[in-house]
Amino acid sequence: MATVTELKAVLKDTLEKKGVLGNLRARIRAEVFNALDDDGEPRPSLSHENLLINELIREYLEFNKYKYTTSVLIADDHLRKEEGRSTDIEDLRISQAVNR
Repeated sequence: MATVTELKAVLKDTLEKKGVLGNLRARIRAEVFNALDDDGEPRPSLSHENLLINELIREYLEFNKYKYTTSVLIADDHLRKEEGRSTDIEDLRISQAVNR
């Protein structure tokens, strides 16, 4: 019969292999940062250029499979969702040479 320690180890390994544990850690980090964020000091509004930079960073993270870092960025980048902003590739106005 398995001990409690062995069951914990198997559970931890299973959750890590499925990516659940990393995702939970990223969510906890994001929530801790949100809790520490000073609501009394409003964030500056995002310029169009900064919004595009954030979107490029998000795409870079997703391309390189940094899904936990991406989830923290998305949780922290709440302004885009609140303002109903969206970004399309046309917004980037990047030449096709860069888009290879």
